[in-house]
Amino acid sequence: MPKMKTKSALVKRIKVTGTGKVKRSQAFRSHLAQNKTTKQKRQSRKSELMHPSDLKRFKGMF
Repeated sequence: MPKMKTKSALVKRIKVTGTGKVKRSQAFRSHLAQNKTTKQKRQSRKSELMHPSDLKRFKGMF
């Protein structure tokens, strides 16, 4: 059986830390920013760790 290929779309959006956790950027930033509060826009600049329940779903993709 050949190796599974990495999903390149996912790899562009995440980064694996040294301890094996997965960093991701926040969603809902790309458009319609005038409807969002300043607090929402400011807090969505930071990256976050992927939630463990999501990590199970994405484990085989990278």
